[in-house]
Amino acid sequence: MKRYPFTKTFAACCIASGVGALATVAVATADTAQGRPELRVQPAEQLITATRTQILAATRAGKRIVAVGDFGVVLLSDDGGATFRQARSVRARSTLTSVTFVDDRTGWAVGHWGTILKTVDGGETWALERSDVTTDRPLFSVYFRNAREGFAVGLWSLLLQTTDGGNTWTEVNVPPPPRSKKADTNLYHIFANSRGALFIAAEQGRVLRSADGGTSWRYLNTGYAGSFWTGVATKDGTAIVAGLRGTVYRSTDDGEHWERAATSLQGSITDIAQLENGDIVAAGLDGDEYTSHDGGVSFEGVQRADRAALTAVSAASGSKPIWFSKDGLVR
Repeated sequence: MKRYPFTKTFAACCIASGVGALATVAVATADTAQGRPELRVQPAEQLITATRTQILAATRAGKRIVAVGDFGVVLLSDDGGATFRQARSVRARSTLTSVTFVDDRTGWAVGHWGTILKTVDGGETWALERSDVTTDRPLFSVYFRNAREGFAVGLWSLLLQTTDGGNTWTEVNVPPPPRSKKADTNLYHIFANSRGALFIAAEQGRVLRSADGGTSWRYLNTGYAGSFWTGVATKDGTAIVAGLRGTVYRSTDDGEHWERAATSLQGSITDIAQLENGDIVAAGLDGDEYTSHDGGVSFEGVQRADRAALTAVSAASGSKPIWFSKDGLVR
């Protein structure tokens, strides 16, 4: 049976079809000296429709909101999400799936074609650190512990690590899951809790954890068999993962034990974040907006009247969420 890559892009657009989506074309062909075509990464274009482009991840860079998505689009807001503008220069046109910042200036974004971008000016301009146009093995998530130590995860157990701020990236060997001879699990989201434990939300109900800074990884038993697409660690160190059919699991002991959270809706969850007031919010594909007031023990769901396919959520100032969808910013 052929196995199809299941990306966040695909999840947002076509969850029910059971086949993977192709990456947004990020390269062009050019003739080499030998006359053979060569793939080259192209920079993102300035789009009139940038705010209506599918957005797959968003985060805070100080007070600024930074969101990334299709065609290398990076959106910036300096007024709490009231208005957004496109970043001035992004050196890749591939679909961007994740973004993270270590302060209000320094951040990274990753995406298809193994793309890794870095900014040192709060997201205004982005330099290309890595890409692999020989095969589209997309990266789904990026996390940095500090300005030098970072990780990116993606298709078929792809795990990259840097210790020099992204100047060089090394592939880390991920062990095969229990009762399997091959490490080919899709790794969807990497995050860390306040105690220093690293977690990766993955398919087939799997969560990987590293207690030694990413040197070694262990599969945790959550008791669930569906995919986890996203995760977050709360301020008190609780690890929360979420995914298919509104499923949410949480652990208060660094992943040793997991319990299922009560949720009132079944829209598959694509992103999750904690607000400044401690509430946890999650975005659902069926227009479902989830909120937890009890640290992730339970989630109340409200379905939007427009049923927008929500793909990302970020905290704005004043403890309110900013929602994004496959059609861009959601008002």
